Amino acid sequence: MTTFTPSTPAETLSTVQWAAAEETPLELLGHGSKRGIGRPLQTEHTLDLSKLTGVTLYEPAELVLSAKAGTPLAEIEQLLAENGQQFAFEPMDYGPLLGGEPGWGTIGGVLASNLSGPRRLKAGAARDHVLGVAAVSGRGEAFKSGGRVVKNVTGYDLSKLMANSWGTLAVLTDVTFKVLPAAETEVTLAIRGLLDEAAVAAMALALGSSAEVSSAAHLPERIAARVAGGKQGSDAATLLRVEGFGPSVVYRIEALRKLLGKAGPLEEIAGEASKTIWRDIRDCRPFADGGTRPVWRVSMAPSEAHHMVMALRMQAAVDAFYDWQGGLVWLSMREDDPEADLLRGLIRKHGGGHATLVRASAPHRAALPVFEPQPPHLAALSARLKAEFDPKNILNPGRMAPGSGSATLARSTEGAAS
Repeated sequence: MTTFTPSTPAETLSTVQWAAAEETPLELLGHGSKRGIGRPLQTEHTLDLSKLTGVTLYEPAELVLSAKAGTPLAEIEQLLAENGQQFAFEPMDYGPLLGGEPGWGTIGGVLASNLSGPRRLKAGAARDHVLGVAAVSGRGEAFKSGGRVVKNVTGYDLSKLMANSWGTLAVLTDVTFKVLPAAETEVTLAIRGLLDEAAVAAMALALGSSAEVSSAAHLPERIAARVAGGKQGSDAATLLRVEGFGPSVVYRIEALRKLLGKAGPLEEIAGEASKTIWRDIRDCRPFADGGTRPVWRVSMAPSEAHHMVMALRMQAAVDAFYDWQGGLVWLSMREDDPEADLLRGLIRKHGGGHATLVRASAPHRAALPVFEPQPPHLAALSARLKAEFDPKNILNPGRMAPGSGSATLARSTEGAAS
């Protein structure tokens, strides 16, 4: 096995051109923080982009940042924080959930996996903030898409097409994102002791109000003790985050208190304590136990998700918690449960959605459809895209589906229902 470690876009291009000429598959890596997601790859060679690093452009006044694809996300977020800015879509760190170290994800991986966090309800995901990319297709051809301004029309939006392609269409070498000012104040209002159905109703009421709630999540009993080091206790917690200027946050929190005063006991959590809770929810810390027990990520209509979970619990041993007002469900199951068919069947019964297996042992991932199977018309379109970008199937072959590369079209809209 050979590991190629290019440090420039030109070296990356040369490596892919060699692989295309030899028809030799490559596994694409940044720091490997998300290597355990998808079907296991059987490749002789690895293209390691961890040396392709460095911020190439940062203009705080213009709210734009460009970096080479292998640049650690943690370094970029530190730079942004020093300037009072952030990625508003709050990209998740999969490292702890998959048994790795936190902070090892790369900026290229952020786009390739279309990361987002609890603020997705308000801010969207990575694909909604990308401005441009430079990349190398599986044909061994370098290309660019987009630019460094928000209003940029250059034909097909290939930048967004790279989102959720998981390295099956092209090798990203440089990415450009829009950044935004960080909130001055953050306060979380917690309602304690609600059951799932009541929690979903409370979150819907809050999101429908004028309080401008930026995040809404529900941690059932005992799950709540697995965030923030257990400091919030084990009682169920329904969490509503409000961000902005100090006086505005105070006013909106008070409005929520009046709106939800009869729902249950209320508690305000401010500052760093609030940030820690939402960071743990973002990174699925309740299930980051160092094991390989299967963890699923389900996106479906918030009004139906808790009904699906209840039906699932009747047939399998399941732990669950909810983000995105209930539209994102994190599930921990046992390997011996008939999980894929059972779970996806219940999702269809309750209005449809997407289920992705984000953690499991390699044999388990090889035996199941890790990503949501596509309907025939989308599968055919994805196959044509793969043929255009990577006709010899050399980039992460089989990661998303057996014998193929990309399921990007179905995944690019994941979460839209929520």
